[in-house]
Amino acid sequence: MKSLLFKISVYWRRASGKILIIALTDFILLAFAVYFGYAMRIGSLVPSEVGDWGTLVLVMPLVCVVVFAAFGQYKVIWAHAGTDDYVKFAGTYALALIIFLFVNSIFKFALFSRVAFTIAFFLGLFLCGGLRFSWRMTKSLHTEAEGQPSPKKLKTLIIGAGEAGTFLARDLMRNKGELYPAGFVDDDPSKIGMHVSGLMVFGSTAHLKEIVERENFQVVLIAISSYMRKKIREIYNALASLNVEVRILPSLRELADGRFAVSTLRKVKLEDLLGRDPVKINLEPSMNYIQGRKVLITGAGGSIGSEIVNQVLHNDPSEIFVLGHGEQSIYLLLEKLGKLKLNIPVTPVIADVADEIAINNLFKTVKPQVIFHAAAHKHVPLMEFSPREAMRVNDLGTRTIARCAGRYRAERMVMISTDKAVNPSSIMGATKRLAEKILEREQRNYPETKFMAVRFGNVLGSRGSVIPKFERQIAAGGPVTVTHPEMKRYFMLIPEAVSLVIQAGAFGHGGELFVLDMGEPVVIKEMAELLIRLCGYEPYKDINIEFTGIRPGEKLYEELFYDENSVEGTLDPKIFVSKIKAGDTAPDVDLDSTLEYALKHPGEALSLLEKLVPEFHHVIS
Repeated sequence: MKSLLFKISVYWRRASGKILIIALTDFILLAFAVYFGYAMRIGSLVPSEVGDWGTLVLVMPLVCVVVFAAFGQYKVIWAHAGTDDYVKFAGTYALALIIFLFVNSIFKFALFSRVAFTIAFFLGLFLCGGLRFSWRMTKSLHTEAEGQPSPKKLKTLIIGAGEAGTFLARDLMRNKGELYPAGFVDDDPSKIGMHVSGLMVFGSTAHLKEIVERENFQVVLIAISSYMRKKIREIYNALASLNVEVRILPSLRELADGRFAVSTLRKVKLEDLLGRDPVKINLEPSMNYIQGRKVLITGAGGSIGSEIVNQVLHNDPSEIFVLGHGEQSIYLLLEKLGKLKLNIPVTPVIADVADEIAINNLFKTVKPQVIFHAAAHKHVPLMEFSPREAMRVNDLGTRTIARCAGRYRAERMVMISTDKAVNPSSIMGATKRLAEKILEREQRNYPETKFMAVRFGNVLGSRGSVIPKFERQIAAGGPVTVTHPEMKRYFMLIPEAVSLVIQAGAFGHGGELFVLDMGEPVVIKEMAELLIRLCGYEPYKDINIEFTGIRPGEKLYEELFYDENSVEGTLDPKIFVSKIKAGDTAPDVDLDSTLEYALKHPGEALSLLEKLVPEFHHVIS
């Protein structure tokens, strides 16, 4: 009790004059409520005796004001208050009256009938609550008057008149920035034609283009808290021909966490327009195989490898070994990880995955229990000129890592493969198909270790992605170069690709090939057009697109499986699995000796690769 009184005294000593005025106003309003309730009970506005009446008029309001102060009600900025603030105020007021009744039962200040108490309770709530609500309304009217459009403000349309949209509208009106909210668009028929937060709901997204043109909107904000990417693309395509800026609101979860600000409104990104929602994989049930284990990640300095490191680090391995051939990429990775200040040891290993002596010594020394094999040569056109090097890293490297994993009894190994390994037309794709076959062979040789591969398409944001190239070309004023107008590819985001890789480690029992449901493939030409528009230009007018012809080894379309009938579902509806099959490699071709001979005779590497992967149909442009 003494501690509470001390805190209240300190609070009041620090209180500003404004807070004291509000507290005094509360006291007067509550005193009036008590007086009125007492007067209504006795049927007279002037009591014949002042005793109980005078005591109650002083004590009950005083207790309420003290409780208000103790529970921070005078720290609330009521001009910006929300529903939760008013609910909390009502609860605090009820608590204050309970405390008063308790105190009165002990000290017996005065007799107070239930009728008089009930009248005083509701009248006090009405007066004090109404006072606070009037400040909120006055501020809203003032903000609305100030928020009228001016030559410097951009007339803004908000898509989505739900909780996120109304929150955004009010925040924009409070902030005297460049955006002036002037209306909503919403697909809920009951809202069309109505006013939300004082703004008109003009219609649905089906009539978005007409509304923007008719009302001369300059900025469109997408405030759909759980938007679908197909819907975002529809909205963007409808506005593509108009000279309007499109921005997206952060998720409603971010709003609830209090991290939202008008400054966090961002421009539409290409990944928002791919027509497929990101695959969300719950990794928590999958992490038992990582927790407390030594984990080796090859190719750890690359875009995929570094994201594997990041996701594995947050799931309590005992130690991580990050292996890379390029010292600069590993150095940058360690520098980035240093800023996270995690307590898990991260040991760098500079080595070539195809160096059997170095890799064998590494496994013998540290005995990793879980291996993620991301190291590989992935650039299709470049590998067309270097078949021997592609086989050395992608095939000998995989054999070396897999053989050591089995020899030193690792629990499991997950290899990154590619959709280009299906009916490969390029040297890179053929070497990755051979790597899958090598993994299947090592599974038979070392059944105690679980070997599995993960096959997926192109990754947005990776070093080999076409997006950075397009961005550089647009920044230089064009042209943007696309190989063929009908070229299609599957695309994924790096985090979802890595989530699949890690999930595969949990699902696999050995010898599986996992593939993610990546939706429909994307036409590269359309992607280039979208990216040009996102940068504020008009395709073929401001920035031209040139078609350069299919490059060596490339196909117009990629595939995900050899035989779709052999594909099965998993516990996750977005992940499919089939067995890694050795394929129809000629029985008289010894994989090990042929691979080693090819590496010693570079001139014969390509022909030997064709023997090892009979399904390889080389495309030479």
